[in-house]
Amino acid sequence: MDRFVLENLGANLIFVTDKKRKLKELLLKSDNRICADCGAPDPKWASANIGVFICLKCSGVHRNLGVHISKVLSVTLDEWSDEQINSMIEVGGNSCANAIYEAFLPEGYAKPNSDSNYEERANFIRSKYELQEFLKPSLRIVPSKNTSTTCGSGKDGDSVSGSASLNKTSQAGMVEFIGILNVKVIKGTNLAVRDVVSSDPYVVLTLGQQKAQTAVVKSNLNPVWNEELKLSVPQDYGALKVQVFDQDVLSSNDIMGEADVDLQPMITAATAFGDPDLLADVQIGKWLQSNDNALIRDSTINIIDGRVKQEVSLKLQNVESGGIDLELEWIPLAQ
Repeated sequence: MDRFVLENLGANLIFVTDKKRKLKELLLKSDNRICADCGAPDPKWASANIGVFICLKCSGVHRNLGVHISKVLSVTLDEWSDEQINSMIEVGGNSCANAIYEAFLPEGYAKPNSDSNYEERANFIRSKYELQEFLKPSLRIVPSKNTSTTCGSGKDGDSVSGSASLNKTSQAGMVEFIGILNVKVIKGTNLAVRDVVSSDPYVVLTLGQQKAQTAVVKSNLNPVWNEELKLSVPQDYGALKVQVFDQDVLSSNDIMGEADVDLQPMITAATAFGDPDLLADVQIGKWLQSNDNALIRDSTINIIDGRVKQEVSLKLQNVESGGIDLELEWIPLAQ
């Protein structure tokens, strides 16, 4: 085999490896670690044109929708084009896609879970993507093999091809998302022992029906995650619940404490000050520490480089010891 052939084989190998790396990095994002449709952990399939990661069971339903609606690929077994990978990146992950396709999910609607049967999955997935029942009524996404939805990047209208934005509209009995909450889970401090001498902690965030979780840090009571999680914020939002668990392979995972984060101070302050891109770095609000919350110290709300951010230090509740540090970022959806 001559040098030219070897060099070309080497270049192709690097090219393929780089594509697989990008895909793996995308899959490791927190909101992509669970199926976009049923919440099952560790999805290994994706709809390349919609831009979501899905589990094996839901992938069967997607495949039956037809490639004109959902182009299903295996993360590990199929070859991905650059265009398909870039399309997945542009969507922004499962949370951003769901902020569009589930923007008007009826209140109390029971989404399928990891134990749901085929019929339950099929009914929901067809309603979500084929019939588009949970989109804004005047909005319809017309998918094609080369387009995907992007979070907050389209214009309002009766029909769009591959991209959509969410506009604020009041509808009784419907759930509407008003923004995206980025939560950077920074670190834990002096966490409780749940194994013999240590713990394997991870963090779960819950907002309404949504959940996101960090990676597990092995044998560490002072773990550092520095991991960003993303959640959609409904119009009638409540507190963000933060829970820390110890992973246990042989039995159920043990709770290592919990705390609630009041989102109202940040969202109210951001709304009052308007477009942060037009403001210099400045403090715009504060969530005060009190006996009624889990704050270790007052939490200031600031505009930094055109972004609304809030650092939060929490004392974990219902546990013998432990604290956790977060950084919140508020991103309102298109008005």
